[in-house]
Amino acid sequence: MRKLTVFNHVTLDGYFTRENGDMSWAHNGSDDAEYQAFVAGNASGDSELLFGRVTYDMMASYWPTPVASQQAPIVAEKMNSGRKIVFSKTMDKALWNNTKLIKGDLVKEVRKLKQEKGPDMVILGSGSIVAQLAAAGLVDNYQMVINPVALGKGRTLFEGLPKMLSLKLTNSRAFNNGKVFLSYEAIA
Repeated sequence: MRKLTVFNHVTLDGYFTRENGDMSWAHNGSDDAEYQAFVAGNASGDSELLFGRVTYDMMASYWPTPVASQQAPIVAEKMNSGRKIVFSKTMDKALWNNTKLIKGDLVKEVRKLKQEKGPDMVILGSGSIVAQLAAAGLVDNYQMVINPVALGKGRTLFEGLPKMLSLKLTNSRAFNNGKVFLSYEAIA
């Protein structure tokens, strides 16, 4: 069975975006060489990326650009060439290279995807999708980069979660830029 991992940046006070969707704060400290190597290493994996429409639109407007290729060539290449799925009931088609649009029921579709052969899957951003799939018990791993910033208000990844999630820490790593990577496994 394919595994599903959530990879997101969050603030010290638990938000993954500001109320207006801005997450530019997540790029602070990106000039740290050790952290850049970590990001490039993550991008070199063979995972299928899952997005909601808002995150998809943001990613598709940045990664195919020359600026992205100049600033993060390894990540840009992987983002553009890798397999992607966008879940949206409002989109008519997905134009970013190697992207499949799924309009059906999110939980049912992800349950099917997990049963198919293929690489593991990773959700980037996409808070409403994370909350729905977490509530359905479909997320296997949660990987968070805690950023040394507090917003005071914003959106959490788990808005509307109907029950507590129990998680087991499987890995952690601190970087010189103040970011901390935490990896948790879902406990059934």
